[in-house]
Amino acid sequence: MSLPPILSQRLRLPVVASPLFIISNPELVIAQCKAGIVGSFPALNARPASSLADWLDRITSELHEHDVRHPERPSAPFAVNQIVHRSNDRLDHDMEVCVRYKVPIVITSLGARPEINEAVHSYGGIVLHDVIDNAFARKAIEKGADGLIAVAAGAGGHAGTQSPFALVQEIRQWFDGPLLLSGSIASGRSILSALAMGADMAYIGSAFIATKEANAVEGYKQMITQCAARDVVHTNLITGVHGNYLKPSLAAAGLDPENLPTSDPSKMNFGSDGQKPKAWKEIWGCGQGIGVLDDIPHAADLVDRFASEYHAARNALLERTAAAARGRVAEPA
Repeated sequence: MSLPPILSQRLRLPVVASPLFIISNPELVIAQCKAGIVGSFPALNARPASSLADWLDRITSELHEHDVRHPERPSAPFAVNQIVHRSNDRLDHDMEVCVRYKVPIVITSLGARPEINEAVHSYGGIVLHDVIDNAFARKAIEKGADGLIAVAAGAGGHAGTQSPFALVQEIRQWFDGPLLLSGSIASGRSILSALAMGADMAYIGSAFIATKEANAVEGYKQMITQCAARDVVHTNLITGVHGNYLKPSLAAAGLDPENLPTSDPSKMNFGSDGQKPKAWKEIWGCGQGIGVLDDIPHAADLVDRFASEYHAARNALLERTAAAARGRVAEPA
């Protein structure tokens, strides 16, 4: 099945930048879209709730102005993430605003509700739902989602535990619609790898934390550039849902990263203030792919790097494939 136009046109690379809690802001989203990839942010990042309309007004206006000035390279669409969980008491308000602004792509997390999908479909938008296993994937499609984001082991935030090979293979046995892959993707080579595994697009988050536009403190950005996969720990202590976090930030908060207690999943914190408990304010989420990141560029420069790496890897693969094919052709007698 081919991708819908909203995911296949106007994109420089098959990439969606994932919504980063607190970090994704209008500056980052606009930079990502102008660079040619889908930019996104969690609705809960706009605080208070009344500021969500201001954010959407700014994003749509600046992207429209860019498109008028640069018709030869129009901006990519943007997405808004909605936490579809009973603790999110802003959901109805935030969805009303998204419908009013006809947000092109809505990413739903921690729950799948048909009425949310229907609201987005009412104006021609699409819904992508993030899942950590095949069972959740089936439920999301049954309830009307248009596509899936397979959140595999090594992803930042609320990560899954399954190998990307296993997760994508199982989903592709029955689903031929839009499929994105998340988990340790931080280079153009890994974008190409996601497509080779059967995904349509890569879903990238942690790499954008260490960009100049990101709403992250300098210490967080620097820690991203100084750490690698071994410095990431998987725990549900912070929000009640398992996620990946930087060990040095856990240690700085007075916790032992090697001996963390288990949290009660019913205590998930996604209320209207969108805040983590104060004691964990500086515990920083991150995926395992950060070992290849060693600087803090502008978002556009990071996308440029991805594009260069992606096309180089693709060309090298084509050359190896052609060489292998030539080797199988018998010489004439």
